[in-house]
Amino acid sequence: MTSTNLSPERRSARLALAAAAVSVVLWASAFVSIRSAGAAYSPGALALGRLLSGTLVLGLIVLIRREGLPPRAARPGIVASGVLWFACYMVALNWGEQQVDAGTAAMIVNIGPVLMALLAARFLGEALPPRLVAGMAVSFAGAVTVGLSMSGRGHTSVLGVALCLVAAATYAAGVVLQKPALRHGSPLQVTFFACLVGTLVCLPFSGQLLSDAASAPLSSTLNMIYLGVFPTALAFTTWAYALARTSASRMGATTYVVPALVVLMSWTVLGEVPAALTLGGGALCLAGVAVSRSRPRRAPSAPLAPSAPGEVGPEGSAGERVN
Repeated sequence: MTSTNLSPERRSARLALAAAAVSVVLWASAFVSIRSAGAAYSPGALALGRLLSGTLVLGLIVLIRREGLPPRAARPGIVASGVLWFACYMVALNWGEQQVDAGTAAMIVNIGPVLMALLAARFLGEALPPRLVAGMAVSFAGAVTVGLSMSGRGHTSVLGVALCLVAAATYAAGVVLQKPALRHGSPLQVTFFACLVGTLVCLPFSGQLLSDAASAPLSSTLNMIYLGVFPTALAFTTWAYALARTSASRMGATTYVVPALVVLMSWTVLGEVPAALTLGGGALCLAGVAVSRSRPRRAPSAPLAPSAPGEVGPEGSAGERVN
């Protein structure tokens, strides 16, 4: 079936899936860039630099498109998601990954989609169909497998675990609070002003950003700018577009693709050959997402009962088929 023959609902669903795919690919690439930028920039400075870059790019697009201010009804959700997701999540994750190894961080942060589904069910009234729950369980098992296979290469601290838990909770809450705002504002409006709020919250790290930038290698600074332009400005906008067209819990399940993509990108870009257990965990993540986004097959319609002799049935008069 060609795209021109698709119903508006099917077309919208496919566009939302494509937008979500852009987000998860770019967010997966962010882990590779953070490895470089995080070595030269402190957690707060990296978050502020990333948000500044994203805000500048999004602000320019908003001006060109003349989007204007978001409606009043969208502002509470924008402010809440800006504080929790754009500011607190980024700082907590950057800081947490300096305290624990990558595997432990991945396991803890991947609690986020589970929390998101529970919060969406409680506060947004979203349903939790069996396929979604089963898919998330499979994906979470895959994320734990990836985390376990990567653990032991760093160190673990109580502070680091707590920070990763904060990152998971603020990420989940930020997405759920963003969902109502998208009923009133455009994805671009919601993303830009949330990014602006996050930037304002992180302004106390300005001194650290200037100090780190003075001594950071060019590659780290370029990676920080990349994080702001692509995994922030572009990926958060495509995420908002997709979130406006589907449920928060289903979108959360989609992010379980990220651990599998990170494994592949680290293998390709950094030359880090994954262990068999890591590959198996990545495959579980992908399988779980496929299950969570699948739809149950429609039951076949019951055959029509034969017409009694002399009775006019749906095909025409008795014993007569309409051609």
